[in-house]
Amino acid sequence: MVPGLSMIYLSLLVGLPVAAVISQSAHHSFWSTVTQPHTLSVLEFTIGVALAAAAIDAVTGVALAWVLVRDDFPGKRIVNALIDLPFALPTIVAGLVLLSLYGPSSPLGINVAGTRYAVFFALLFVTLPFVTRAVQPVLLTLERDVEDAAACLGARPWTIFRRIILPAIMPAMLTGASLAFARALGEFGSVVLISGNLPHTEIASQVIFQDVENGAPQSAAAIGVVLLAMALVIFVLIGLLSRRNERRHG
Repeated sequence: MVPGLSMIYLSLLVGLPVAAVISQSAHHSFWSTVTQPHTLSVLEFTIGVALAAAAIDAVTGVALAWVLVRDDFPGKRIVNALIDLPFALPTIVAGLVLLSLYGPSSPLGINVAGTRYAVFFALLFVTLPFVTRAVQPVLLTLERDVEDAAACLGARPWTIFRRIILPAIMPAMLTGASLAFARALGEFGSVVLISGNLPHTEIASQVIFQDVENGAPQSAAAIGVVLLAMALVIFVLIGLLSRRNERRHG
């Protein structure tokens, strides 16, 4: 009974909307839309900047999780709460915050508004928590005895991290990075203000919005299907890598 209700609920919230987008894209020339030079340029930039943000998140997220789990310092609870701020803030508010900090009136003297760096900063901001929150509980469960034994045998800190800790946290790190990538692919609110909505800073979500506003929902659906396919491919690859890592170190 419960599994059936769960599947119905999932189908209504996810399955049917995805099927509707795919069906909508099929009513238009899919390939003629996604192979237009402007669309290809936007997709290339979107995927590239999303991958770059996810890669940086994978490194900084592990570092933040490590500090929160293994170190004690004044203000640790505040830092722990701040990491979740991108989850709590409406994305348009996040865009306003970034514009105030990195826009023309920046108190830091850094103005990247209207550039591709602005898009990158916005995606880093909204994807910050994913890897940290995925890795943090895994680090909490790791036994310190194995690390201490390795240290007693002369292993250096980097060797201990690479041979003992990294294999244990790798599945969580990959999961967090894939979630960050998927979030970056579809981000809109935090980007639209600081990017200036200029042709060279457009990402796929902005083009989708513009197509819908201009009465071309089929073109918007075609681009949406590409983003869905990219996210699905990443999730499948991450799953395969995680299982391979578990078999190797299991």
